[in-house]
Amino acid sequence: MTDPYDSDHDAFIVGNTLLTTVPLIPELLLHLATEVTPLWQATEDTLSTIGLPPPYWAFAWVGGQAVARYILDHPEIVRGRRVLDFAAGGGLIGLAAARAGAVEVTAVEIDSFALAAIRLNAAANGLSVTVSGEAVVGRPASAVDVILAGDVCYERPMAEAVIVWLRSEAARGVVVIIGDPGRSYLPRTGLTALARYSIAISADIEDSAVKATTIWRLEAE
Repeated sequence: MTDPYDSDHDAFIVGNTLLTTVPLIPELLLHLATEVTPLWQATEDTLSTIGLPPPYWAFAWVGGQAVARYILDHPEIVRGRRVLDFAAGGGLIGLAAARAGAVEVTAVEIDSFALAAIRLNAAANGLSVTVSGEAVVGRPASAVDVILAGDVCYERPMAEAVIVWLRSEAARGVVVIIGDPGRSYLPRTGLTALARYSIAISADIEDSAVKATTIWRLEAE
């Protein structure tokens, strides 16, 4: 699935979020929710569906913030390279990579609202990011030099599948960087710590107001 453009999604996002920045990354504008429950309810109402997943795309999660900050502070990691922003949410990491000089950025998401949010966020910052709804886990990431992922180890099935795939990409020579605030299913081996950040976050979406988040390079093992 490529980007399924939907103008209704665009209108929903613009009408239910605020175009703003987060303190750790003042360089980039994002369409963000100011409260969790109202946006979640509005998303369900819009699609006349109960039980939709939370609108993850509308929050700057700490793992993503940490990776974005690290890339902006160390642009040599992505400059002139082809970058994949995996499980991109609202696209913060991909935007940071584009701002840092990546020659090509693809942001991958399975949520159609997230795809719309990435496109809107890229436009707000005057940056070029390709959005894709393709399933990439388990498949070689062709034409990619760097894979960036923020906070992908919060559920066991997803973490196990994603880490196996990311290690296979690392074995092919792809640079794989993960931002993680100590999730339960982060692997305990094959990681090299690159940096650490303390990030303020809403207590509505995390278990504390400040989360210590580490940037890891994932190795092939």
